[in-house]
Amino acid sequence: MSPTDRPLRTWADRFVDVGGIRTHYLEAGDGPRTVVLLHSGEFGGGAELCWEYNIAAFAEHFRVVAPDWLGFGETDKLHDFVSKSDRMIRHMAAFLRVLTIDRAYFVGASMGATRLLHEAARPTPGLPIAAMVLVSGGGFVPDNAHRRSLLAYDGTDEGMRGILRACMADTAWATDDRYVARRVAASLEPGAWEAIAAARLKAPNVPARSDFGQADAIAYERVTVPTLAFAGAKDLLREPGYHQALERIPGAEVELLDDAGHLLNIERAQRFNARAVRFLTDLEKP
Repeated sequence: MSPTDRPLRTWADRFVDVGGIRTHYLEAGDGPRTVVLLHSGEFGGGAELCWEYNIAAFAEHFRVVAPDWLGFGETDKLHDFVSKSDRMIRHMAAFLRVLTIDRAYFVGASMGATRLLHEAARPTPGLPIAAMVLVSGGGFVPDNAHRRSLLAYDGTDEGMRGILRACMADTAWATDDRYVARRVAASLEPGAWEAIAAARLKAPNVPARSDFGQADAIAYERVTVPTLAFAGAKDLLREPGYHQALERIPGAEVELLDDAGHLLNIERAQRFNARAVRFLTDLEKP
């Protein structure tokens, strides 16, 4: 897949009120089972840019719902300085209740995948996870130069190229001017940059710490749902071999793509789609 192969738009844009929060999501397909797609968390990230190369493949078999996280995409630009990611999970759970989705397959990329792992490992998950497919989730997250390029984004084309070089093994994504412009435009929607940058703010009485370079505390052994995990061997935002932690999930299937980076569902979409859809449709068989 390449940035010049932009897929046809086969989904509908929808909005719903979730406790006073205007929440945006994409919807496609009409299968008996729902697949919820949870996007990554880089500047400019959102449901469409994360999943545009994948929605049609899932929609051939399932109803697909791809929401924008709280603070991202076209969902209201809010950030909870106290509960942070827990607030995002609570909002997502409330969104699913509004849509009366009480059991679903979940597919997560990067931030979305790691949050799925945290929820699935809890005694009582906050999301109704029947099975999950993970893209570059979990594992130790090093505080390296590539991670810093994501955090230092300044709203410029060159800053976005740095993000794309960190996220993709194929440099075509970072050199395609139209694709970069789409990403920059998304990152500079009113409130978008501020909502993501807000997570870095600290009060004077709070000890400084990085969100990265911290120990991996996910209790993988507690995950009980069927799991397929993907990792890219050329992922610059993880350490080599990080995917071995995912093998601690009971019964998990772990796929390592030798020529892929962090957002492999985009740059290696055809292989990802075929394997992920097969995994989920197999679960539907008697």
